[in-house]
Amino acid sequence: MVRVRFAPSPTGFLHIGGARTALFNWFYAQAQGGKFILRIEDTDAARSRPEYVDEILLSLKWLGFNWDEIYYQSQRFDIYRRYAQQLVSEGKAYVAEKLPDQPAGGQAIILKMLPQQVKLNDLIRGQIEFDTAVIKDQVLIKSDGTPTYNFACVIDDALMQITHVIRGDDHISNTPKQIVLYQALGFAVPEFAHLPLILAKAGGRLSKRKGATAISEYRQMGYLSEALVNFLLLLGWSPGADREIIGLKEAIGLFDIRKVNKTAAVLDLDKLDWINSQYLRAMSPQDLLTVLVPLLAEKGYIEKEKFDSNYVLSLIQLFQSRMSTLHDFVERSDFFFVDQPAMDPAAQEKFLSGDHSREFSLFIRRLEGLADFSPATIEAGFREMAQELGMEAKQLVHPVRVALTGKTVGPGLFELVYYLGKERTKQRLIRWVKREVA
Repeated sequence: MVRVRFAPSPTGFLHIGGARTALFNWFYAQAQGGKFILRIEDTDAARSRPEYVDEILLSLKWLGFNWDEIYYQSQRFDIYRRYAQQLVSEGKAYVAEKLPDQPAGGQAIILKMLPQQVKLNDLIRGQIEFDTAVIKDQVLIKSDGTPTYNFACVIDDALMQITHVIRGDDHISNTPKQIVLYQALGFAVPEFAHLPLILAKAGGRLSKRKGATAISEYRQMGYLSEALVNFLLLLGWSPGADREIIGLKEAIGLFDIRKVNKTAAVLDLDKLDWINSQYLRAMSPQDLLTVLVPLLAEKGYIEKEKFDSNYVLSLIQLFQSRMSTLHDFVERSDFFFVDQPAMDPAAQEKFLSGDHSREFSLFIRRLEGLADFSPATIEAGFREMAQELGMEAKQLVHPVRVALTGKTVGPGLFELVYYLGKERTKQRLIRWVKREVA
């Protein structure tokens, strides 16, 4: 049975690169009917933090990458020391009293690195050869008693029966050292697949400034987990036929680790916005309401247990085709939930710097005269008013929109007025007629 693992270090939050590695491991396990193992590599006690562990686990669950088994390396130190002593007793490793760059304390255990040619048939990159003559002897157990990364990794992968090691290609330099350790310990060597790097759109490796944001932050920014997974999947793999939107079940049926690109992937957040917008448009308004309620409540726009769900559903339908993230709705619909909307200074300067009291007063009278208050009758009244003023309707649309919403863009003006309501529309226009605004 295929057994793969994702092995994050809890010295920071889960970022895009780690999430992509977790995805490709999880996908391969799903595609092969195998197991997905989660291993928390928390041997660095000084830098590992419980809050990082919590964030990693929550982010993986949110993405849908449920694991079959979980292990913590900090609970396995006795196992690593036992195997290190075995190598010493077999003459394959030796004890050193003091080494440069090692913590003060006890004795370190070092593997003798014998010169040989190590060949690797990487599932993504093909044949790779290494000459171990250029690799120095490898520390297995540091002088403070903690294991090194390569040693603990090999022990765990062997004992956890990992059949395929799928990880970033920044680990390629570790591979020959690990293969030598497998051989020294008499363990079967797993298959390896090294994923290409993810580069920033502007070039260079990812950094906090260039998109290496924690997965939890993407969630907070209003991205859907399904959309983010779809986006991650395209960072190095394609379902073919230039498709960019694909569901998990179908993707699992098509996924082949050997078809992953060898070249670096580019993190294009504009593409993520587009993918997220497609998922948002495909959702039912009711499902969107469910995920938006906590965000609206957090802003104080509604009370979670007491609000007009039909009204909010209507607003969602106004904005759904215009949303790239969940926060787009919260930010763009704010004028429906507050007494007075925040005013965009540039919009005010452009469309409301002149005196529109006559036009606004006429529109107010038109609204007051509407027995049937609907988008159609509002539009008819608006156009009649414009004709009466000897103007084109489009000349008045922006001033009215900005006066009502504080923004230059949004839903159609007549739907906007309908859902804002006759009284609130009148009140906001009257403020401009009376010049009760800054």
